[in-house]
Amino acid sequence: MPRHQTHQVTPNKEKNPRRDPVAAGERDATQNRTASHNYFLQEKFETGIVLTGSEVKSIRGGRANLKDAYGLVKDNELWLLNAHIGAYENAGYAGHAPLRTRKLLVHRDELRKLIGKTQQKGLTLIPTRMYFKNGKVKVELALAKGKQLWDKRETERRRTADREAREAVSRSRKAGNV
Repeated sequence: MPRHQTHQVTPNKEKNPRRDPVAAGERDATQNRTASHNYFLQEKFETGIVLTGSEVKSIRGGRANLKDAYGLVKDNELWLLNAHIGAYENAGYAGHAPLRTRKLLVHRDELRKLIGKTQQKGLTLIPTRMYFKNGKVKVELALAKGKQLWDKRETERRRTADREAREAVSRSRKAGNV
């Protein structure tokens, strides 16, 4: 005789509905919006980052800023400079310096590839976003080449033309459906 279920099971139910989406890895902790405006982003790498406990708590609270940050290879190690992580208010004596240099963690073969590419003229490492993955903070680094002023204007013109074309297509579809 088949067993009867006493309770209804809902499929795809959230594990904890009150959990922060940043901490759950559903949303980025911070993004570098000016990176795509100031640089041509070529290749992206996922790196780990060495942090203290108060820094992780601050990132979870949304107090990180990557605007002026950049990556640097020094002594066969990868470092993140000028990344601002605000102070955690409940840290007490165990706080951290907001602009300290932080070590990035990558595999050795990726590091060799980055060393070769960053030695080319005009290429640098720019962090594009910081996010949580399986409870760990990750930084997405992009190999970038700086834009000139006329490059920025050209990108803006192209973006405006694409937006106007999309609007024209949507207007013509609305006029045809009426």
